[in-house]
Amino acid sequence: MNLFQVYPLFDVEPVKAKGNFVYDATGQKYLDFYGGHAVISIGHAHPHYVDRVNAQLNDIGFYSNSVPIGIQQELAKKLGKLSGYDDWNLFLCNSGAEANENALKVASAHNGRKKILAFKGAFHGRTSLAVAVTDNPNIVFPVNEGAEVLRFELNDFEGVEKALKQEDISSVIIEGIQGVGGIETPSPEFFQHLRTLCDETATVLILDEVQSGFGRTGKFFAHQLFGIEPDIISMAKGMGNGFPVGGVLIHPRFEASFGMLGTTFGGNHLACAASLAVLEVLEQDNLMQKAVQLGSYLKEKLEKLPKVQEVRGFGLMIGAEFNQPVAEWRKKLLYEHHIFTGSSSNKNVLRLLPPLSIGKEECDELITALKEVLK
Repeated sequence: MNLFQVYPLFDVEPVKAKGNFVYDATGQKYLDFYGGHAVISIGHAHPHYVDRVNAQLNDIGFYSNSVPIGIQQELAKKLGKLSGYDDWNLFLCNSGAEANENALKVASAHNGRKKILAFKGAFHGRTSLAVAVTDNPNIVFPVNEGAEVLRFELNDFEGVEKALKQEDISSVIIEGIQGVGGIETPSPEFFQHLRTLCDETATVLILDEVQSGFGRTGKFFAHQLFGIEPDIISMAKGMGNGFPVGGVLIHPRFEASFGMLGTTFGGNHLACAASLAVLEVLEQDNLMQKAVQLGSYLKEKLEKLPKVQEVRGFGLMIGAEFNQPVAEWRKKLLYEHHIFTGSSSNKNVLRLLPPLSIGKEECDELITALKEVLK
């Protein structure tokens, strides 16, 4: 049997990982400035993470959501405390796409509406509704085309207001910071305008924090940088540091009913142990504060590089836009300097999403390599 070839692959296979580095079979060390799509939040194989997951596996690794799972309550309590959403409700699932899918369903169940308002440049996942609100026609197929989606540019105050005032839109879904879209952020005023419009029109505001959540920007969620509170928050990626975990935070005014949502693997014992370990390390190692400090340092260094047009982002969610495509530079960084970096739908943007445990020395290593590559 062969693998279904849907991914273009780099010719590097990590077989071991520790801290901010991965290693191939020859022992070659690679600096990880991408974290596998912002998934590695606390560093590879963090000792506390490994110990917590192993201990849980030795007790019980899985049973279905047909029985009480106490560690889910433990996770909900810790997550509420660190995120600032203590009195909200948590639904656990397995991925960001699944989190967004369920967020959109909860919104529709709440107000009985069908239409969704989304934004150009957005990426929300590859499942049916999630891919319908993603701005990439190449991954939307006829079976996904049934959703009624209105799409606007970020910061289109007038267009969004006119659409929402029709009062037939179920939800607005927007990323705290567009990741795949090239580290693009709406203005604080636009976020606040969205919040006001959604309140006035009984529209549900969904914040997709799948990539920008769990401390990556220096706040627990990126939207907290802009002084707003949504109605529903989706999250995943850094939530499990590599273990498949996703979740939906839901405002207490939304009513649950038996059978409304469901999942086989979501919220299993191992997933909860992994996510609790992440939260504990985030808190104990002050990783959100470190993300702010290292992010500022890294942005300052990037802005001084030749061919850079703009450096965007918050904390350790950074996009450096150059005056030409970065694909060849990324290959040189990987094959010649042994550094993983990320791309975006904007071909000129180098996307940097390192573990929040990254240090100044590693930042300097990246900058030195970039200087060589840019020559």
